[in-house]
Amino acid sequence: MEFLTSRELSSEPRQTWEKLSRAGELVITNNGKPTAVIVNISDGKFEETIKLIRLVKDLQLLQSVWAEAEERGAIGDEEINAEIAAARAEMRSNAQGRS
Repeated sequence: MEFLTSRELSSEPRQTWEKLSRAGELVITNNGKPTAVIVNISDGKFEETIKLIRLVKDLQLLQSVWAEAEERGAIGDEEINAEIAAARAEMRSNAQGRS
């Protein structure tokens, strides 16, 4: 995997495309931190590549949600059932208020 600074990206466009063609992907850094990835797209694979990138981003988000839930601790069946009962009671109350 090759790294490229944001400064190199803007000042050396031809070398950037050559590196991308050779490596297949480039990591762009800003102030020494990875901030973006440029991916070479095979002929006719644009839509497929975008879908896969979005899938990976979605999986990263899901993983962070799972990690946060694990940190908070799992809730038991009793708490889940109490939440459901409270939501149903609120819906009944709202429906009766409209009648």
